[in-house]
Amino acid sequence: MFKTITFAIMHFSVAFTVVYLLTGSLWVGGAVALIEPTINTVAFYFHEKIWRHYERKNHVLGL
Repeated sequence: MFKTITFAIMHFSVAFTVVYLLTGSLWVGGAVALIEPTINTVAFYFHEKIWRHYERKNHVLGL
């Protein structure tokens, strides 16, 4: 879970910076930095869970 949290912090920062530089708007940068990374972080968390399951399954099968 710590990996997911640090990923989220990095992602929020990058999203805000990119959108702010493109638009010059703190409001738009902040909105995008909250919405897009939040959804992406949740998706990343489930991606990691699925990936661990896949790795365990293949390890048991000897793949």
